[in-house]
Amino acid sequence: MDDASAALVVDARGVVTGWSEGARRLTGFSADEAVGRPVRDLLAEEPGSGETRPGGPPLPAGVVTARHRDGHAMTIRTEAVPLRGPGDETAGFVITAAPADARETSLGGTVFEQSSLPVSVFDTEHRFVRLNAAACEAMGGSEETLLGRTFLDAAGRSEANRVIDRNMGTVAETGRPMRDETYSQAGADHGRRAWDVEMWPLRDTTGRVTGTALAGLDSTEQHGARRRLALIDEATTALGTTLDAVRTAEELVALLVPDFADFAAVDLLDWVLDAEAPPPRDDLDIVMRRVAHASAGPDAPARVVPLGRTDVYPPYSPPAMALREGRAVLARRGEPGFDRWMAEREPQSLRTEKARASRIHAELAVPLLARGTTLGVAVALRNLRPEEFVEDDAVLAEEIAGRAAVSVDNARRFARERATAMTLQNSLLPKVRPGQAAVEIAHRYLPTASAAGIGGDWFDVIPLSGTRVALVVGDVVGHGIPSTATMGRLCTAVRTLADVDLPPEELLTHLDDLVTHLTADERDDVPELGATCLYAVYDPVSRLLTVAAAGHPPPALLLPGGTCRLVPLNAGPPLGVGSMPFEATELKLPEGSVVAFYTDGLVDGRGRDVDHATQELCRALTVPAGSLDAQCDVVLKHVLPEEPGDDVALLLVRTRALGAGQVAARDVARDPEEVAAVRKWALDLLSAWDLDDISFVTELVVSELITNAIRYGETPIRVRLIRDRTLICEVTDSSSTSPHLRRAHAFDEGGRGLLLVAQLTQRWGSRQADGGKTIWAEQALPRR
Repeated sequence: MDDASAALVVDARGVVTGWSEGARRLTGFSADEAVGRPVRDLLAEEPGSGETRPGGPPLPAGVVTARHRDGHAMTIRTEAVPLRGPGDETAGFVITAAPADARETSLGGTVFEQSSLPVSVFDTEHRFVRLNAAACEAMGGSEETLLGRTFLDAAGRSEANRVIDRNMGTVAETGRPMRDETYSQAGADHGRRAWDVEMWPLRDTTGRVTGTALAGLDSTEQHGARRRLALIDEATTALGTTLDAVRTAEELVALLVPDFADFAAVDLLDWVLDAEAPPPRDDLDIVMRRVAHASAGPDAPARVVPLGRTDVYPPYSPPAMALREGRAVLARRGEPGFDRWMAEREPQSLRTEKARASRIHAELAVPLLARGTTLGVAVALRNLRPEEFVEDDAVLAEEIAGRAAVSVDNARRFARERATAMTLQNSLLPKVRPGQAAVEIAHRYLPTASAAGIGGDWFDVIPLSGTRVALVVGDVVGHGIPSTATMGRLCTAVRTLADVDLPPEELLTHLDDLVTHLTADERDDVPELGATCLYAVYDPVSRLLTVAAAGHPPPALLLPGGTCRLVPLNAGPPLGVGSMPFEATELKLPEGSVVAFYTDGLVDGRGRDVDHATQELCRALTVPAGSLDAQCDVVLKHVLPEEPGDDVALLLVRTRALGAGQVAARDVARDPEEVAAVRKWALDLLSAWDLDDISFVTELVVSELITNAIRYGETPIRVRLIRDRTLICEVTDSSSTSPHLRRAHAFDEGGRGLLLVAQLTQRWGSRQADGGKTIWAEQALPRR
């Protein structure tokens, strides 16, 4: 035993019966002075209640304050071993004592003192009984200042420390060791540290638990590595959930705050949000726009720059340095550039002595770089947590910012392609004129907002001869610029074929051949073309609607009485399949009928039943609306999916009919003398219609067309005049040979008739029909 150690024997009543020389050297009392006295008389302070128990040692195990013979108080550490008497009763105790700062020379004591792990010993009331040097350093005090204090009093009453204190109580009660992991701020540490804590019970020779021991392993570095890996793993799923640059920026700041920073912000260069090409860089002040920021709480840094506003970053600021150097920049208080930057950024309210404690002390600026292009910067600030940013934080921030930058760049590229596709699509979509003689029209076109991009849906309203109108709706498979370009090709082809005035089923056959040829001509790296199309022709004179479809949904028909149903038709195969014929369906419609043409984006979608959606379409058409345009909105409100996955084109037409007073017709015999009779019939009709102003041109046109039919056509021959927004003259015969313009030479007696017709009318043409052809010409009506 060390020279400073003492041993004494007390009986069961706590009276000293034995006194060693070490006890004399430690306390100054001789054996004669100490033997026979209660051992408690030697204490400078009476132990508190609960520190000793009936039948237990008269002195508490651990650190007590004793009185030296010369009167000064001294701190000693005691241990008691019971002495057994007859009947295994406690006859007394052997008490060993030593100065509290004395160190054991035994191997166990040496290991305890020299261990690099903080090891502490507590009594059953969680008071420090002993600490090694590593524990004192971790707690931020000397052993003299910590002995006798409770763990919570010395370490602080954080939630993590409360958990450790509760677990020590559990260990003392159950006698079973426990293991815990905490992340908190230790006494002398200015930063938060992670500890793997081991707790086990301490027992006396009888097996009774007299205290607990605690050893801690500083796992801050491992905890930081796990936290960084977890943050990177979270970034994989949290960033880039949408093709929206602002949303990605919001996801980035939500990821950084509060686990990584007390405040975070993302600023983007203006051209990124406009989906433009990057401008040339310079080293002058950088202007960026704030798109997202977040704070850990009310005491976090203030949002100096409002969302959506621009800010100027001077060259010495950390964000400007990060953009210029293309790497993460660490800055902290005390650095000239950082202090100058913070002095300019902090509002006046923070420039007071009271607010200095909450000032920003560390900043980390990371450029957003993707595919060699600088898009903006992410800034992280700390003022609540005391630790500064370190190089590992910079590496982590660059990894996360890189992932976010790729998502922002993808969103920028998508926005740019979408804008290009929409511009192209808007230029290709028809500019539908509202003044149609055959129908009243209303339409809607809704491009999809999905990541797939703009689709290839289109519609068209094409005026035909004889006041008829062609109604077209189609859908190209796929999305993006290729689909939009294909849509433009098909839209142009339909207009060209419609100008030839082919029947719907023949037009789709030619269109199918075109798609087949386009598919065969495409390169290997271009996906196969595919499209659906519906082509309908409505004649307001006969009130006939002729419809043919190539893989397209059937239109819905709302009759004036309020009944709504789908038009029964054979949809046929999609365009490009080939080898199968198309069939037309013909319906005679009452005036005022509403026909709804649409693309499948209106009724189809993930988890939707198409039949149910088309029933909803029919019900929506029956809802009263003030106008056809308002009825479009009603249909979209009731039928459109909440999140459409495809473009939606909707075309509503209300049919009109030309009355008997607007149409006149007569048969013509194949006799040259009939020409004069037809001219007179036409002039009388114009007089009845109050169109004498154009009688001269009409007489010439009728004469030329009838003469050609009699000379070159076949019977039966029929002439028809239609008065609507124009005056239309039609001559039909059973010959399939179409006339054409030709240049007449100076001495030719004929060949100038059609040339005169073309020059005197707005337009003219011919159309084929079953068993013959029709030549027609339109004249403008006189202004009234």
